[in-house]
Amino acid sequence: MATKKPTRATPSWGDVKTKLADFDRAGLLGLVQDLYAASKENQVFLHARFALGDDVLKPYKVTIDRWLWPDVFKNQDTSVAKAKKAVSDYKKAVGQPDGLAELMVFYCERAAGFSNDIGLQDEGYFDALVRMFEQALKAIAALPEAARSTFWERLDVVRNISHNFGYGVGDDMDELLSEYGVDD
Repeated sequence: MATKKPTRATPSWGDVKTKLADFDRAGLLGLVQDLYAASKENQVFLHARFALGDDVLKPYKVTIDRWLWPDVFKNQDTSVAKAKKAVSDYKKAVGQPDGLAELMVFYCERAAGFSNDIGLQDEGYFDALVRMFEQALKAIAALPEAARSTFWERLDVVRNISHNFGYGVGDDMDELLSEYGVDD
């Protein structure tokens, strides 16, 4: 009696890669077409990866905006996780440093603007804002010198607004800006 090879409960990338090796060009194109048709997320990923369309950042910004500045009159809620996922998804699709910096700064602008607009008092939301603020500073610091000033200025506006929140948000941002050598 032949012994069966135990199967893994969860297939891995290696399993998929092995199957893909058997595809010809037409088969691979068909597979990518099926993936494209399967979800809006796949379409956004492919458009960003291949720099298709006028503004590859737009769908990511729409997602960030929806989850950080919801329509309170429609009882929409916030979701830091879904907004952060948009940044992560862009990083996986393209990961251009200037695009990442733009999305991170936009995240901070929308989170601070919404908090200030409605008087939000949510410590978890503020903690996520400060973490993204720090990530944005790191991303900006990695850009060429000429590309930094506009981003620094936008984050300075976020910092100023954040002094209205309490919870030490503005103070944390002051400290982070000084660590990165950004002048007030």
